[in-house]
Amino acid sequence: MKRIKHWYRPLAKTSLILVYLVILAGAVVRMTGSGMGCPDWPRCFGYLIPPTEESELLWTPGKTYTEGQVIIRDEALLVAQSKFTSTSDFSPDNWAPYTRHDYAVFNATHTWIEYINRLLGALAGLAMLLLALVSVGWWKTHKSRVIVSWLGVLAIGFQAWLGATVVYSVLEPVKITLHMFMALVIVGMLLWMVHSSDTQARKYRYDRTTFRLWWVVIPLSMLQILMGTQVRQYIDQQAKVMGLEARAFWLQNPEVIFYVHRSFSVLLLLLHLWAAYRVYSMHLGFNKILASLLVLLGLIFTGIAMNYFAFPWGSQATHLFLAAVLFGFQWYAFMELKSASQTGISS
Repeated sequence: MKRIKHWYRPLAKTSLILVYLVILAGAVVRMTGSGMGCPDWPRCFGYLIPPTEESELLWTPGKTYTEGQVIIRDEALLVAQSKFTSTSDFSPDNWAPYTRHDYAVFNATHTWIEYINRLLGALAGLAMLLLALVSVGWWKTHKSRVIVSWLGVLAIGFQAWLGATVVYSVLEPVKITLHMFMALVIVGMLLWMVHSSDTQARKYRYDRTTFRLWWVVIPLSMLQILMGTQVRQYIDQQAKVMGLEARAFWLQNPEVIFYVHRSFSVLLLLLHLWAAYRVYSMHLGFNKILASLLVLLGLIFTGIAMNYFAFPWGSQATHLFLAAVLFGFQWYAFMELKSASQTGISS
């Protein structure tokens, strides 16, 4: 048991990396419009490994179908009711319509992008389950690690369910937003696990002003992310109406929330600059705050690119992923500041 529990921190880091890969994959899914690449859940067109050709989803005489397998016929999804081998004529009795939604389009690229996203999610879930099992070894000395680890398993299970509801709703914007915020909750839990198991001696100088400043930065940043999701929902609607070729016109007449979101970034930049200046000039040692500033600059740059250069390829995915990275650095910096307030040397 003693050896096993030492896997806690490596598994927490591995889970964190996998969750961030899921977030990155999700950003690519949104950028490429692949959200409905797999119209069912948890399988993909009824397969554990999805098809690569549309011909695999067409009814074929003399082919053996398994229960739950999906075909596209007359622009609708049909689900096999049992295992059978088709005859020379199509028999409707062997099939039932898919009732979750009426989306019945196959695009091999979209399907495999979404499939990879789901596969990474499954790997992240497995890693977090192993992490929770290993955490039991810390029950006598660090009960909080065990509790948070198992809460993490519940959280990623809930996240998987949310993913299913996103598909069933045919990418309803509100559910996509909730899906994103739940991912940040999981990131926050994993970062707490990584931080709580850090045994290396850290040299920090505690500064009350910086600590209080960071108390302001984090909620304002979360508010900015929330406003960003509202802007994204508006852009999604514009893209749906105008088409992907009209990128230059998506923000031609934006809603008020866009201007608030854009201006709010200036406030966040000034707060980050202030905090970074104090860390650097006073040698406080909180490098995660400096990293947060760099990530925020990347966010502002990609935001400018989307607004003024008609959404260059990859800018939306990068912007979304950087928002998640920013939250990670901010949250870890906060935990370091909190620890320093209790054990660090006051500046």
